[in-house]
Amino acid sequence: MAADLSTIVKAYDVRGVVPDQWDEPLAELFGAAFAQVTGADAIVIGHDMRPSSPGLSRAFARGAAARGVDVTEIGLCSTDQLYYASGALNLPGAMFTASHNPAQYNGIKMCRAGAAPVGQDSGLTEIRELAEQWSESGAPEPAATPGTITQRDTLENYAAHLRSLVDLTSVRPLKVVVDAGNGMGGHTVPTVFAGLPLDLVPMYFELDGTFPNHEANPLDPANIVDLQKRVREEGADLGIAFDGDADRCFVVDAHGDPVSPSAITALVASRELAKNGGKGTVIHNLITSWSVPEVVKENGGTPVRTRVGHSFIKAEMARTGAIFGGEHSAHYYFRDFWNADTGMLAALHVLAALGGQDGPLSALVAQYDRYAGSGEINSTVDDQAGRLAAIKAAYEGREGVELDELDGLTISSADWWFNVRPSNTEPLLRLNAEAKDETTMAKIRDEALAIIRG
Repeated sequence: MAADLSTIVKAYDVRGVVPDQWDEPLAELFGAAFAQVTGADAIVIGHDMRPSSPGLSRAFARGAAARGVDVTEIGLCSTDQLYYASGALNLPGAMFTASHNPAQYNGIKMCRAGAAPVGQDSGLTEIRELAEQWSESGAPEPAATPGTITQRDTLENYAAHLRSLVDLTSVRPLKVVVDAGNGMGGHTVPTVFAGLPLDLVPMYFELDGTFPNHEANPLDPANIVDLQKRVREEGADLGIAFDGDADRCFVVDAHGDPVSPSAITALVASRELAKNGGKGTVIHNLITSWSVPEVVKENGGTPVRTRVGHSFIKAEMARTGAIFGGEHSAHYYFRDFWNADTGMLAALHVLAALGGQDGPLSALVAQYDRYAGSGEINSTVDDQAGRLAAIKAAYEGREGVELDELDGLTISSADWWFNVRPSNTEPLLRLNAEAKDETTMAKIRDEALAIIRG
């Protein structure tokens, strides 16, 4: 392995091709580095269904144990199940997954005790530097007394905790199709949904890290086509799709039409605020719909706008004591889940909201879906900074138009807004636009794209 690990250590996690970019000896060094940077006496580790995950996970455990740290392995789990274990056991944790990336990839999502995030500014840089140093100079000195490696099953306790947060006992029976995409939802859904008034139609529940049916990324419309078709065939009330490590969920209604993650954010926010007496802060990133802060205010809450990315959301959750946070990417964060993201808890909220009234999901979410949105549109560009400067120059000084640079560039007026952000990892600019009607949105979208694409 090369000593420079910057290509695989990203802003929030480790991710790369196995064994080309990283392998088990390097995973062992990451384990030793994680033990040193966290200063923990004990940690918890879990992994997804990818063929390389068990070996990488065990190598990480060996590296940490050699430094005197006791390791609890929870085995196959979703990422939010690992966060549950970190929170419930109050231990730093490591999850081996590459989420929705293709089969040859793997990665590590790390957290401190209580599921607090580890990112570039909160320990990941130091972990990378130690692993680089040791990959050149040899493994660090082992502790005088090595730690133990033991196994523990947390699935039932994880499911019980989630069910304690959302009451589904009195909802009407619902027929729900769930597409696990051969990912970890196939492991968690049967246990979480057990005993609930749900007629479950499972799709692709077989754990298979080669993803034989479709990529486990429900934000790509191509990957929910099977779910949409099955929902209509079954006459189901709704469909739910999980990504590979099952920390994100995506929802379609009885017609098979996608429900925007912003509408889900607004719906869950209204329920969490009701649970908290109409008081509380709700975090949303700057490319969620205008409907999210509107619904939060209408329900007595305080919306707080942040940059895109889970480390920013989690930091604001902690700083403000927020009860809930949502992102356009279908990540949902809960104070009652250690400020961590869990698609499963969001799914339970949707089921409870739908089952608690008589109408279809399309009618329920209509009140939360108020504007015309473009979705995220990526453009490959040679000069990200130059294109952003061109957009700024085109709109600066226009009457009734405001600019802000919290994250990329946001241009807004009374009737529309759009945001352009550079990708951290690719030569892309990402555009999101929204307006009060479809015609205005299309005009603004196309105007921005013309400048972006030169």
